[in-house]
Amino acid sequence: MFSRSQLCEGFRTLGVAPGDTVMVHASVRAVGAVAGGPDQIHLALKDALTTEGTMLMYPACPDHYDEVGRGFHDEATEREIIEKLPVWDAQTARSARDNGTLVEFFRTSPGTVVNDHPARFAAWGKQTRHLFSSQPWSYAYGSGSALERFVQLDGKILLIGSDHDQVTFLHYVEHIVDIPDKIVAKYKVPVLENGERVWRDQEEFDTSERAHANWPDRFFARLVDSYLAQTGNRGGLVGNAECVLFDARGLLDFSLPIMTALASDPRAADHLHP
Repeated sequence: MFSRSQLCEGFRTLGVAPGDTVMVHASVRAVGAVAGGPDQIHLALKDALTTEGTMLMYPACPDHYDEVGRGFHDEATEREIIEKLPVWDAQTARSARDNGTLVEFFRTSPGTVVNDHPARFAAWGKQTRHLFSSQPWSYAYGSGSALERFVQLDGKILLIGSDHDQVTFLHYVEHIVDIPDKIVAKYKVPVLENGERVWRDQEEFDTSERAHANWPDRFFARLVDSYLAQTGNRGGLVGNAECVLFDARGLLDFSLPIMTALASDPRAADHLHP
């Protein structure tokens, strides 16, 4: 069983420093038994960051809120969703189940703030107000988003026993890379306008499948693992979880030319970590 202080020391050994801005993806199960329960994981990271630091996670939204119009469902199912789904409420909606349980513990903890968007982020700490100072409705992962300000703050990405294919920051790279034929996803979200529920149009470069037809399977994991190999970053253990901490800007600079090359030549990914 691991204590909060042991986890904090693990984060510090990994390289988390006071004042850092860190975006986290985590597997609670990978960490192992924690005295006091899973909340101690994000509390331990806050201890390492101190009140000068900032923690960011990606709760996103529950099922159905960003699905109508994408082609995920048959006509009858979409009609039922349109009839029954309540308006989007960023303050009360649970986190997407696929994003793990720690993000929901973090989202609901005192001091955490969320932005009012289905592509929802949650933040705690000194830079929260700056991160959420504006948010585009469409193309919500790109220019003007919290992810853009995150990288401008020299943010770091922390993977705590999580799948390397789930690095949300790479959707920012997809949104800003200047290549032809990016796949646009269009859908509708139920929102409250003038006291009535309406379905508001929204679009993005597709984050649910792939943003370009030439992206290979598990593209994000291959980018992350190749970047880690190039930088000699082997990470370390926090609790029982294999963890890595790395610079978002470094991953951005590494990934942009690969995406650019891959858009015109599918073989451009052949050199990436398998």
